[in-house]
This record gives sequence, structure tokens and C-alpha cells, in this order.
Amino acid sequence: MTDSASPALRRRAGFWWVWPLALAIALAIPFTSHSAGLFSILNLIAINIVFALSYNMLLGEGGLLSFGHAVFYGFGGFFAMHAMVAIGAADSVWAHFPVLGLPLIGFVGGAVVAIVIGWPICKHGGLAFAMITLGLGMLVASGANLFPSFFGGTTGIFGDRTVGPAWFGWKLVHAVDVYWFMVFWVFVAALGMWAFTRTPLGRLANAMRDNAMRLRFIGYEPRNVRFLLFIAAGAFAGMAGAMAAVNEEIANASSLSLTHSGLVLLMAAIGGFGAFYGPIIGAVLVTLMNSSLSNYTNASEFYIGLVFLSIVTFASRGMAGGLEKGWAALRGGHVRQRIPGWLVQWLGVLLIILGLIAFVETIYQVQNGPDVIAAALGISFNPRVIWSWIVILVLCGGGYGILRLARRAYAADEPDETGGTPTHA
Repeated sequence: MTDSASPALRRRAGFWWVWPLALAIALAIPFTSHSAGLFSILNLIAINIVFALSYNMLLGEGGLLSFGHAVFYGFGGFFAMHAMVAIGAADSVWAHFPVLGLPLIGFVGGAVVAIVIGWPICKHGGLAFAMITLGLGMLVASGANLFPSFFGGTTGIFGDRTVGPAWFGWKLVHAVDVYWFMVFWVFVAALGMWAFTRTPLGRLANAMRDNAMRLRFIGYEPRNVRFLLFIAAGAFAGMAGAMAAVNEEIANASSLSLTHSGLVLLMAAIGGFGAFYGPIIGAVLVTLMNSSLSNYTNASEFYIGLVFLSIVTFASRGMAGGLEKGWAALRGGHVRQRIPGWLVQWLGVLLIILGLIAFVETIYQVQNGPDVIAAALGISFNPRVIWSWIVILVLCGGGYGILRLARRAYAADEPDETGGTPTHA
């Protein structure tokens, strides 16, 4: 009897162990460190993971580029914050609702907003969808100050996450308590979105992404698929916004901004849309860069932009694409013959990185003086001296040349998309 499951599905089923492994690591962290700063960063990572995965539902699963995804994130945060304020009122009907359940409020709130605005937006896909969501994001972000009773004006809305009844004797008092809260909800959300990709609607979203016309020919209206996908993505983005509201105990109009929509696009693109775990990697990297780089350089945002441009230009499948290639080589038994090519390419990438760092720090230290990064690397180039620019050009040009030569020399060793045997001339 033949096995009807596709090789791709069998490979995905073989990765079931990743979930318990990730859970074991998350459970072990509080026993290895009690740093409030560490928990703060981990909480931000959890929030951004849910936010990035919700965006991946649109772009990665459905091929829908959105520039207004922060609208649902922001509304989810505001709905959760209003509920938190109501929980703290003794005479409120919300007084018996636990704060630990506020992500559900954000989930429902994000879904409701997506239902209200989604039908006309989802009439078109492609560029039209992207432009409409861009206009929507600008409209909501600029209009938030017109409704101070809901959005709290320029100061936003404050709350207290320690109010309300305890859930199994658990209240969000200490930093580690908030961490456990984030661990629970990030796994609930990630498992929910992973399960969604296995549903018939998730498969239809993939079909719409690949060929919307063919989807219509087999009897499914792309607009309906876009609308349902839009609701699901908005719901999980609202859950991420509610998690952020609980973590920060404040909701303000900045969470609705185009900057926040750009941030989630950045995380998903850096991680890669080709795999479910891609946005998770992107969320971790971008959060760590935002949290750490500012302590070492005044050009932290510039570096993040360079990473984004580099990945979009030279590695369109993101970090996940590189991992997929490595796994394909390992599965096909070609790791040993690929190692020389990888080492040469990494050398080229390292030279380019050093050249870009030297370029950025040379420009920035003219006005700000040497950063910590510049001091650590011994970069004290004078932009008025030609030799400084020659060194930068040699690093960048040499790295690029090495990459080109490595790709030509080792192109025959690249495994195919299914991880099969490389083809040799």
C-alpha cells in the first residue's frame, strides 16, 4: 500500500518535537536568571512573535501585502486597556473578569474591526490591497486624536494589571509573573495560527497566493477567502496588542501608526515568509536589535534598515530560506561538500558587514564622536582622508567579489528545492 502523504507534509510532521523543545526552554529560563531586564526583553519578543505571525497569515499564507496591520494591533490594545480599567472599577460588570484573559478581548476586538472594515478592502488583491491598507493606516493613525474618549488623546489610557480576581491564585505582580503570562499566550497564539495553516481555509489562502484566477475557476471566490483571512489575521494581531497593553499597562495612538505597521513587515521579511517559523526568527532578531543596538551606537535604526535592505535584495526568502537550504543539504547528505562554499560566502558577508559598519561609524562620528561599536573595532577613520574611504571600499568590494565568485564556483552544489541530489555539469 502506497503512502498518499506528500514528502513536504511528512517532513513537517517530523518537526513535532520543536514545540515541546521550545516550551521546555521557555520553562527553564526563570530558573536560570531572575533579571527583570531579561524578562522585559523576552516579553517584547513574545508580543512581536504573535504580531509577526499574524502578519505572516496575510503576506506569507495569502500573498496580501498590508501597510496597515498595526490598526488591529492598536485596537486590540485599546479594547484590552478599556477592559482593564473596567475591571478595576468595583461597581463594573467586568470586576470578576481576570486580567489574564485580556488577550481574548484583544482577539475579539481585532476580529470585529477586521469584519467592519474588511469587506470593501478585500474586494481587490495585489497592489490595490496594499494601497488601500496604506490609506487605512494613515486614516486611523491621524484620526485617533479626534476621539480622545476612546484613544485617550496624546497621553493614552493607563491601567493596572494587578486588579481584578486572581486566576488559580495567579496575579501579574512581579516581572516573572508577566513572563509566565506571555509564555502561555504566545504558545496559544502560535499553535492557533499553525493549526490555521492546516485548515481548508489555510490551503485556500495558499492557492489564492499562488494563482487567484485558478482559485476562481475551481469554484472559490478569492474575495471571500481574502475576507476570512483578513479577519483571522486581524484577530491575532489584536491579541498581540492586548498582550502589549498588559505588559506596558498603557495604550496610546502610537501603536496604530504606520511605523508599527512597518516594524511588523520588517520582522516578517527578515525572518522569511517561506516557513512558519520565519517570522518568529525575525521577531527575535529585530527585538534584540532594537533593544541592544541603541546601547552601543547612535545609528541603531540605520543598521536595522541595512539588514532589511540586504535581506530583501540578496536573500528574498529571509533567514528561514537559509535554514531551509541547510536542512535540505543535511537531509540529502551533502553537508560536507557544501561546507567550503558556505565558509567562503560567510567570509564575503563578514567583509561586507565590516565595511558597512566602518562606513556608518565614519559618517556618524563626525557629529557624535566614536560609538562603542567604533571604539571596540578600532574604527577612527577620518572622512576627510581618502585612505579611510579606500579601506571601506576594499572591504565592501572585496566581500561582494568573494560572494560572486563563491556563488559561481559552488552553484553546482546547491540542492534543489525538494532537497534532492545536486546536479553537476
